[in-house]
Amino acid sequence: MKKFLGKLLLIAGIGYVVLFLVFYFDLDGKFLYYVWEPNAVARYDKMKRKDNTLTPYTDKANVMPDSEVKERTVG
Repeated sequence: MKKFLGKLLLIAGIGYVVLFLVFYFDLDGKFLYYVWEPNAVARYDKMKRKDNTLTPYTDKANVMPDSEVKERTVG
């Protein structure tokens, strides 16, 4: 039992030190800024998207009619 508690405390201590170092040196933020974000930007910039500037203003397929807006308005 004593051996088990010793190993458990050792593992918990190592975990605490690792998490403290991540927090102290802001390693998670640096990872997100230097590694994750450039990869995400590169991926999402390559995606094909519909050009919303070419949609005519009169095309209101996804907009609620004024009668529904008045029904849902409080007051």
